[in-house]
Amino acid sequence: MRMSSWLGIDHGAKRIGVAVGDTASKIATPLEVIPAAPQEQALRRIGELARQYRGEGIVVGLPVNMDGSEGPQAAAARQMAEQVAAALHLPVRLFDERLSSFAADQALAGHLTRGKKKARQDALAAATMLGDFLAAQGPPTAQETSEK
Repeated sequence: MRMSSWLGIDHGAKRIGVAVGDTASKIATPLEVIPAAPQEQALRRIGELARQYRGEGIVVGLPVNMDGSEGPQAAAARQMAEQVAAALHLPVRLFDERLSSFAADQALAGHLTRGKKKARQDALAAATMLGDFLAAQGPPTAQETSEK
């Protein structure tokens, strides 16, 4: 089996968590948290990380409500996925990230100060979502963005 590297993005209004994982081991690792604005710089940094880790694609977490409906945050994530696809010319997938931020918060509980926890939570949420994506057979089964 050929290993390929994918980046995971946990998109937020203020911060974007980024993680990297590979399809063979299905292990995802938090990388960093980048400011969401200005957006051009955020897209540039995501592109740098994709090149550095030889990313073959990017998965953007889709924040779906517990009842399966989509709200304003899901629309923003879809828009981010379209912009990433257009800017980086890499395959981009959307993946349900329900509870990834909650899982990240639970993992960090009691280990860091509030400020340090905030700084790592988004990257850990991206890694949680990316790990779930890879465990679910990742690229072949996930929803594609319409932009190529």
